[in-house]
Amino acid sequence: MIKSILSGDTPGKPVLSLIIAAIVLCLAFAPFIFPGTRSVDTAARICIIIALVASYDLLLGYTGIVSFAHTMFFGLGAYGVAIASYNMGPGWGAIGLGTLIGVAIAAGLALLIALASLRVRAIFFAMITLAVSSAFGILISQLYTITGGEDGLTYRVPQVLTPAFKLADFRIFDVRLDGKLLAYYLVFAGAAALFLVLLRFVNSPFGRVLQAIRENDFRAEALGFKTVYYRTIASVISAVAAALAGALFAIWLRYTGPDTTLSLDLMIDILVMVVIGGMGTMWGAILGATIFVLAQNYLRDVMATASAATADIPFASDLLHPDRWLFWLGLLFILSVYFFPTGIVGRFRGRAE
Repeated sequence: MIKSILSGDTPGKPVLSLIIAAIVLCLAFAPFIFPGTRSVDTAARICIIIALVASYDLLLGYTGIVSFAHTMFFGLGAYGVAIASYNMGPGWGAIGLGTLIGVAIAAGLALLIALASLRVRAIFFAMITLAVSSAFGILISQLYTITGGEDGLTYRVPQVLTPAFKLADFRIFDVRLDGKLLAYYLVFAGAAALFLVLLRFVNSPFGRVLQAIRENDFRAEALGFKTVYYRTIASVISAVAAALAGALFAIWLRYTGPDTTLSLDLMIDILVMVVIGGMGTMWGAILGATIFVLAQNYLRDVMATASAATADIPFASDLLHPDRWLFWLGLLFILSVYFFPTGIVGRFRGRAE
């Protein structure tokens, strides 16, 4: 049954399967295993980023399309929920309408970009998507009466998703059963559903054609497959999945702004996570997102502890100062690429083969 749910695409080697299973179980029970606002927020972000990275891997890893517009689709989903909730007030109707509008606009834009640009190859398509994404970011900043501009929008969600809502008077493992817990499991269930749908898609006959196009589009064309058609469908599906992930992010954070959803830094982070986990392996999204988000949130704390422990060694203490966390994060990325050039999942699967 589990193999059927996973579309027959298991992680691979037993060690890799155990690692991924441990991550999924930790995320599934994060509010009870790691109680605390910061740890639960980190777990929710990991869930959302896994879905976002998996949607981008559909483009980059399975279809061979390099795009810099993926955060635009993520932002459309988030802004759809944010604008609707800000203007209509907290309610499921606002969330549903905002999600629907954001997804529809994301699908339409992805279709237009694909039809206009996918005949252009390699770096030229990437530059077009970068230009479109930059123009969209400027538009969001200019339409401040609707989007809040650079300040973004802060809004309310249904009370059932807030800490003020109590599910029960008792506690489980000293964890309050409130609306925040419901919000977390809404995010977890939504991200898991998105991941499983994408996993099913890449293991379908359509997904196999995408991989053939990635390997050699000329041969795929010669076999009778319309490569532009397949790439266009993949772009639209990827954009829809990213927009849905953005909607989950907006529900969880209750704030949407350019820095959190549309920044180029976020786009680069997504690319880094795909590379770390392994391009063309949906399971790589789980490992890449988990490692990267944990490093972003906790590497400074680890370095502060290490710096305090080496206080008597001046050079070591300065080198491990928390302000240098980006240096060590970059070094970790370089080492991961050096030792795992095909990503962590790709390396494990390569050894198995």
